[in-house]
Amino acid sequence: MEWNALVQEKFKAMIAKIPVFHRGITENAVTLRAEENAKLRSALRVEEEDVVAAFFTDVPSPFYSMMIRLLDQSGFDYKKYGFPKNGAKKS
Repeated sequence: MEWNALVQEKFKAMIAKIPVFHRGITENAVTLRAEENAKLRSALRVEEEDVVAAFFTDVPSPFYSMMIRLLDQSGFDYKKYGFPKNGAKKS
């Protein structure tokens, strides 16, 4: 599936900051979920909201605070999409 070029650039920058032993798993899981999210919206390409939702859906809770920090550092505006949702832990 096609990706918004800026979103893909930010995603790759964020993935590069993830510890190497988690990088591949994270990239694969989030890519699949983001593309699934885009399809559910009947979109032709993956947008920021799809990637953000994928991270919040698929990242295990022990890595939550690191995910928030990396989303911020990579320029993802997760609050714009209503994250973290009620009941989620804040860093």
